[in-house]
Amino acid sequence: MLTIPASRPNAYTGSPLDRVSDRRDDADFVAAALASKESLIAPVWRSKSLLRGVEEGAPEAVLLTREAAEAVLMAGGHDQSTWALLGLNGGTPVFAVDCSAAEDPLPLLPEGMGAFHDLRAVAGLLPPGEASMLAHARGLMHWRTRHRFCGVCGHTCEPRSAGNAMACTNCNAQHFPRTDPAVIMLVVNGDECLLGHSTRFPNSAMYSTLAGFVEPGESLEEAVRREVKEETGVTVGACQYHSSQPWPFPASIMLGFHAEALSREVTIDPAELRDARWFTREEIRNPEAAGFLLPRVDSIARRLIEDWLEHAP
Repeated sequence: MLTIPASRPNAYTGSPLDRVSDRRDDADFVAAALASKESLIAPVWRSKSLLRGVEEGAPEAVLLTREAAEAVLMAGGHDQSTWALLGLNGGTPVFAVDCSAAEDPLPLLPEGMGAFHDLRAVAGLLPPGEASMLAHARGLMHWRTRHRFCGVCGHTCEPRSAGNAMACTNCNAQHFPRTDPAVIMLVVNGDECLLGHSTRFPNSAMYSTLAGFVEPGESLEEAVRREVKEETGVTVGACQYHSSQPWPFPASIMLGFHAEALSREVTIDPAELRDARWFTREEIRNPEAAGFLLPRVDSIARRLIEDWLEHAP
């Protein structure tokens, strides 16, 4: 099978942060970082990130100073249930703060701070480091809001490790942020690739790579072959790893592959797909002329397709 290297980093990678995992339990270090006037804060409001320049087509992340974020911190109760240390950016502490308790957090911020937006709508236009930090903040805050109670005994949990872990107040069970592994694969056969239109796609014209979660006791390659077989009936042989992408929407890591098809007949699973079919390279290069759309530019699905095009034999 042709080896297709990753041409460039995926969106949401390339974080500039030192996550200082060895210092998260140092109470003095964390307290000093939280109190520092140099600290920066990435607010998250109901899964949205603070951005400016979106309407102008030049989005940028807005990280608040401690002073600018004070009203937001107070609205959230100013306790450890609302914040987490993301890491150090060149020595500057960076925190995530969940300000979802505020009905509208913008009036609590200084003027000109932008607005809260869905990160996925603009990530392809953000500098890699900014997109990565905002994705980190969003993913961690999403996990925190959904793990307030212990999965072992049902009692309440409290933050630990500067907000990067939760501990049960009753049985002392430790809970850590979870990331669900999912394989995503471009199935190829000669000069064609297999794309599907998912029942979950909001855009009726978009076709994308196949994908699915890895199941317990399953290798990544086995997951690739199973998912393709289940969704399209196509048998896959060789699988070549391409790259990975954090996808905190809400909590996944996408593991990208190119996979070689051993059969061509397509029989879709209607619960998963509305359609799936083979596309030539020429159709992929001119999707609008062929009557379909490719996946969003910030997705690893798009990268798998583009790199396959660039490495035509």
